[in-house]
Amino acid sequence: MRQGVAIFAAAAIVAASLPVLREHDESLVALLSKAKIAVTGTKPEKKEDKLDPPALAELDLANIDDRRDVITAPAHGKRTAELTLDPVYQRAATSILRRGEIHEGAVVMTDVQTGRVLAWSSFNRGRARDIAAEATYPTASVMKVVTGAALVEAGVPLNQEFCYYGGKSGIEERDLTPDEGRDKYCATLGRAMGRSLNVIFARLADQKLDQQKLGSAAKRLGFGFEIPFDAPIAPSMVELPDERLEFARTAAGFWHTTLSPFQATNVALTVANKGVMIRSRIVDRVLDEEGQVIWEAPKEREELKRVLDEKTAWSLARMMEQTVLGGTSFQTFHDRAGRPFIPDVPIAGKTGTLSNKKNGDLITWWVGFAPSDKPEVALSALVVNRGPWRIKGTHVASDMLRIYFADRGRAGVSYPPGFRGEKRRGKEPEAAGDKTASR
Repeated sequence: MRQGVAIFAAAAIVAASLPVLREHDESLVALLSKAKIAVTGTKPEKKEDKLDPPALAELDLANIDDRRDVITAPAHGKRTAELTLDPVYQRAATSILRRGEIHEGAVVMTDVQTGRVLAWSSFNRGRARDIAAEATYPTASVMKVVTGAALVEAGVPLNQEFCYYGGKSGIEERDLTPDEGRDKYCATLGRAMGRSLNVIFARLADQKLDQQKLGSAAKRLGFGFEIPFDAPIAPSMVELPDERLEFARTAAGFWHTTLSPFQATNVALTVANKGVMIRSRIVDRVLDEEGQVIWEAPKEREELKRVLDEKTAWSLARMMEQTVLGGTSFQTFHDRAGRPFIPDVPIAGKTGTLSNKKNGDLITWWVGFAPSDKPEVALSALVVNRGPWRIKGTHVASDMLRIYFADRGRAGVSYPPGFRGEKRRGKEPEAAGDKTASR
C-alpha cells in the first residue's frame, strides 16, 4: 500500500517529508527550503544588507511599465526596479495575450544560459494580478515531464514500444491492466510524451513508480518549495493519492497538482541546462526616489543544484521534441503544408489541457525550450479561456518563439501575422489590426 504523500512549502512539512526522498535529494530540499540560499558565482551587493526594508521589498510585477527601453516595476515606497526584460519580447507577449481575447493567462521567457527573464507578462480581466507568480491552475499534462523523468530514472527505455487503448479524456481502472485484445495502438515513451498519451503514462507509473519515486522527481524539480527569485512565487503543489487509480491519473496529469508559469519555465530551464537548476533573475538594479542606485544584481550565472542527471535531462529533451515534430503542437508550429514556421530549429515542448466543468474554464499550457540541441530560451505560456476560444497556450508559444528567432535574424523565420518587428529603441511591435485569426 502506498503511503499518501503531499508536497507543501511549509518548512515543518518539508522536514517531515524528507524520508520519501533519496539521499542525494536531501541537499536540494535543504537548499530550496531556506529563505536565503547559497549559490555559485557572485553574491548580491552588500548594500542590500543595509537597506530597511530590503531592496526588493514589495516588488510589484503586476504593474510593469514597458513604455521605455528600460522596463521598470514599482517597489517599496518610491523605489523603482529596473528589470531584465527585453522590450521587444515583453511587448509582444503582452500584445499576444490581449489580442487573444482570453480570460486570463501569462507568459514567462528566460535566457537559458544566464537565467535573466526576458518576458514576464500577465493578463486578466479586472484588477491587475501577477498571474505568472500564481500557482492557481492545474499542471495538466505538463505533469508528464515530471513523470517522464521518474520513469527514465526507473529504467524505462526510450525506444521500447508500449501498447494501449483509450484514455483520451480520462483514465479508468481497466486501463491500467494490459489487454492484448484492446491494446491495438503502440508508441514509445517519446511519442507518448509528444502525443500526450494518458494510458501509457498512467500504466507505466502504476507499474514502475511509487509515491517515493514520483514525489522525489517532483521535489527535485521544485514542486512544493519557494524557489529563489526576486519576487515572491506561490509554490506549485503535487499531492500523490494513496489510491491506485488516482495515483496513476495524477502521474498522467489529471488533477492533484498546481503550477505557476514561473515554475513551468523553471522546469524547462532545468531540463535545458542538462539537469542543473539555475537561479532566475528579473531585476537588474533598484533606484531610490532620487534615481540613485541602491542595489545591483549579480552579473554571473548562479547554479543552485544539479537535480537530474545529464542522461535523464537528455532523454526528457528528446521526448519533448516529439510534441512539435508530430505531437500535440505540430499544427501550431507548422503551416497547412507541414512546413515549420521555425525551420532548422529543433524545439522541445509539452502541452497541457484540462477543462474545469464547474466554471467552464479551458486551461491550456505550453512549456519548453529552443533550440533543443543548443538551448537559448525557455518558455511557458498559460492561457485560460472561458467560453469560445481564439488561442491556446501552444499558439502563444509558437508566436513568441517565432518573434524571438525572427528578431535574432534566424534564416527562414518570419514574424507571425500582426507583427513586423520592432526597432530596439522603444517602439512597440506594430499590429496589423486589433483582431487575430481564429485558430
